[in-house]
Amino acid sequence: MILEEKYTLSNGIEIPKLGLGTWFISNENAGQAVKDAAEIGYRHIDTAQAYNNESGVGEGISACGVKREDIFVTTKLAAEVKSYKEAIVSVDTSLKTMGLDYLDMMIIHSPQPWTEFRGQYAYFEGNREAWRALEEAYKAGKLRAIGLSNFEKADIDNILESCSVKPMVNQILAHISNTPKELIQYTQENGILVEAHSPFGHGELLKNEELAEMAKKYGVSVTRLCIRYTLQLDLLPLPKTANPDHMKDNADVDFVISEKDMALLKNMERIKDYGEASVFPVYQ
Repeated sequence: MILEEKYTLSNGIEIPKLGLGTWFISNENAGQAVKDAAEIGYRHIDTAQAYNNESGVGEGISACGVKREDIFVTTKLAAEVKSYKEAIVSVDTSLKTMGLDYLDMMIIHSPQPWTEFRGQYAYFEGNREAWRALEEAYKAGKLRAIGLSNFEKADIDNILESCSVKPMVNQILAHISNTPKELIQYTQENGILVEAHSPFGHGELLKNEELAEMAKKYGVSVTRLCIRYTLQLDLLPLPKTANPDHMKDNADVDFVISEKDMALLKNMERIKDYGEASVFPVYQ
């Protein structure tokens, strides 16, 4: 069962192969979503400072009845934080807001602030400063793992060239019809686990008739097909939902997509998924 399976990060820490994303879940509803997920069997929760629901997520973790050490909790350093001092404060703020003694992982949410996402200015120095703060918090035991999000090759290289602790994950937009093969390969070759946010293409894949037909062949929902696809690429999917029925369905992925169908899915024409900042801000 996928909820019991784990990847091992480069520092030896285990991370559940399927996580619950909490983007667009309000702070008021986040606690119940976490409790529902924990009851179903989820042991990996993903949030971010930008989601404005860290306190609700923290309350859910404290109230869910699962031992703290059995739940993997990730949050993300706000994309606008590009200095060492700001990052140090931000780490402690998240811990306080969530009411936790430590976080299992904290990652830099974006190489650029959202208003400049994929812009010309790379913020290399700012990312190195933010990374230094995460390294310090990691060495102090506040964070069990540290990583990146939405980082491309040049952004990753900037960190690798100056870090004392290598990133353990890179969370990127990856789904059927949008599989950045070169970035995934480069990231994995550097011993960095790739997490896949928006595995349903911001919901657009659920409208695709071709995928509906393939899902029907396997006797599964399109959402399950999408999640299984990312898992067979050795990615870690983070589907977001506050609906317990959807949580159960998303975790029911004990089937295998054939090599022929995987090839079709890898090469499927890209859908309009609103993942580019110019169309829809990616606070993932």
